[in-house]
Amino acid sequence: MSTKELVAAPPAVAAIVTRRRHRGARHHAFRTLGYVVLILLSLISVFPFLWMLMTSLRQSSTVFGSSLIPQHVTFAAYRTAWNQADLPRHFLISLGITAVTVAAVVFLATLAGYSFARLSFPGKRVIYLTLLTTMMLPATAVIVPLFLELKQLTLINTVQGLILVYIGTSLPFAMFLMRAFFETLPSELGDAARVDGAGEFRTFWSVMLPLAGPGVATLVIFQFMFTWNEFLLANTLVQSPNNLPLQPVLFSLAGKYTTNWPVLTAALTISVVPIVLVYVRMQRQFVAGLTMGAVKT
Repeated sequence: MSTKELVAAPPAVAAIVTRRRHRGARHHAFRTLGYVVLILLSLISVFPFLWMLMTSLRQSSTVFGSSLIPQHVTFAAYRTAWNQADLPRHFLISLGITAVTVAAVVFLATLAGYSFARLSFPGKRVIYLTLLTTMMLPATAVIVPLFLELKQLTLINTVQGLILVYIGTSLPFAMFLMRAFFETLPSELGDAARVDGAGEFRTFWSVMLPLAGPGVATLVIFQFMFTWNEFLLANTLVQSPNNLPLQPVLFSLAGKYTTNWPVLTAALTISVVPIVLVYVRMQRQFVAGLTMGAVKT
């Protein structure tokens, strides 16, 4: 409605049109403000990664006191980090530990989550609450018991022992996450499969698990990030330099009195690549998972 039409309109109609215009203007202003805030938060979040990447491409004498973008780009820090820290060996060790841990946690957590969500058995609530209480324990509170236990089992300073610790400490949260997803699925689908003669495991494997794809993708990303970036347990339970995963090796590149920042940031950039690849591969299902059972209690 134009200005002339608004003046000629009845007072009630003019008031309604004016209120709608004001409401639309406020909505546009809040929307613009929201975009500005999101852009600022995105810039703040991406700056550390950008600084790390740019530092890895510059000479060590130009790290501080110069512009963000290096004037002379060099890849010497990547060659030094790759050879000096023996990154290929430790990279493969971390990749193997992460792959086995993620596969085991996803398999066990989906089975447990389905059981707690869909099955009835004695002590179900007690077992579930007991597992949830382990999520309240900080990692520092269980390091000594884990160290002594692995020592008794002669698994201290071994990759196998570290994998078992990662699986055990990750299962409660993973089970809780998958239980929430399975509870969002319609129970009628499982009932229909049982009527058709499918057993409980076949119902889980062929009907329910494919529908929980976003939940599995969410779990894979979370578990991959946790296992790949874990430092405290790895640095405590593995003492042999030949068996160390990647994160303790990266920590050793930071010197006590001086640090070669281009070499350190180059190694950190290499370590970030697998996480980025996993997220890019599963980002659609991950976003879908965040809007489904992942946030349901």
